[in-house]
Amino acid sequence: MSLRMIMPEGAAEKGRLYFIDNIRSFVIVQVVILHAAVTYSGLGMWYYREAAALEPLTTLSFGIIQSFIQAYSLGLLFLVAGYFVPASFRRKGAGRFLRDRAVRLGVPALIYMLIINPAILYYVMSLSAVAPLPAPGGFYLGYLLGLQFLGGSGPMWFAIALLIFSAAYAAARLLRGDPEKRDEEKAEGAEGVEGAGGAEGAGEEATLPRHREVIALILVIAAAAFAIRLVQPIGTAVLNMQLSFFASYVALFVVGVAARRRRWLARIPYPFGIVWLKAALVGGTAFWLALFLVGIGPEGEISMINGGLRWQSAAYALWEAFFCVGACLGIVVIFRERFNSGGRLARFMADNSFAVYFFHPVILILVTAALRGFAWHPLAKFAVAAAVAVPLCFVASELVLRRIPVVGRVL
Repeated sequence: MSLRMIMPEGAAEKGRLYFIDNIRSFVIVQVVILHAAVTYSGLGMWYYREAAALEPLTTLSFGIIQSFIQAYSLGLLFLVAGYFVPASFRRKGAGRFLRDRAVRLGVPALIYMLIINPAILYYVMSLSAVAPLPAPGGFYLGYLLGLQFLGGSGPMWFAIALLIFSAAYAAARLLRGDPEKRDEEKAEGAEGVEGAGGAEGAGEEATLPRHREVIALILVIAAAAFAIRLVQPIGTAVLNMQLSFFASYVALFVVGVAARRRRWLARIPYPFGIVWLKAALVGGTAFWLALFLVGIGPEGEISMINGGLRWQSAAYALWEAFFCVGACLGIVVIFRERFNSGGRLARFMADNSFAVYFFHPVILILVTAALRGFAWHPLAKFAVAAAVAVPLCFVASELVLRRIPVVGRVL
């Protein structure tokens, strides 16, 4: 079922929003590629990593791939998730909204934590075992009694975070009332004075984001990320939540909620989004290279960007926020104008994207484990692993995973 994770049934304003389907599929492919890169670079957190001494140019290449995907990908998913939350809440009410969220997000997360994650851990342990493995039953019992499952959400941390954000939104709506209803009442009042068409048009034009608001958003995200990383630097996690990246996740979810009321995703001018995408790609790349080549240096310590009272950490937080916001704006307008259709391949990918996100660690780890015996360059192994794992994930989802009765209902 397409967009099950981030978009309730019937949430599209006028028919199915194909460009949102396609954005989501695109981002989830990027997530699989990111985790393939972590496998061979050793940079980042992942189940299975192949230890290798990388020369500076290879490290730089992996750093670009991983930094750029990490900067925008999950933030963009939170943005489009937030876009559909207000309409769902208003249609269902708080009780049904939260129940549906718990089923659609909480149940898959629990399945992953209690079944998929321990199976992956046991398999990865077998790949490097030099002593007899514990019995599967004893290992699983220790996994449960040791409360390891609490931090065993894997990529489904996103579903848990989105459930928390949705609950926070519901609480805020119950306390503050219905902002869309207030907007409608204001518009009705304006109609009596100026006429419906003029009031509505003026209101819509007034609420389009401007460059200064985008800059303000970038600075807020950057400042928040820098502050969070003073106590939760990059590379740390709390119950599998990498809080160091949550500044953009929270901010973009809130922006998504605001965008729904003002129909920003449908109305942001194409040139506006393209300007920011070009700035992110050109200026962001120059910024990133300057930071790593000059601020850190080829022999420098990469941890300098991870957090703490260092200018490198502040600069990286600023770069990350700048690239994230610029990329999100550009991707939204490009997909809306160029990829807003639902052909057979697009529909296939959209229908399976949540299942791919849920199950891709299993497929990717099996693929990378199968490549262990090949003495290829790490970048070559990464390219092959990603090229094999991405289509295999979608095929496995369609032919196997979504046909399992209980699992298929929630994926």
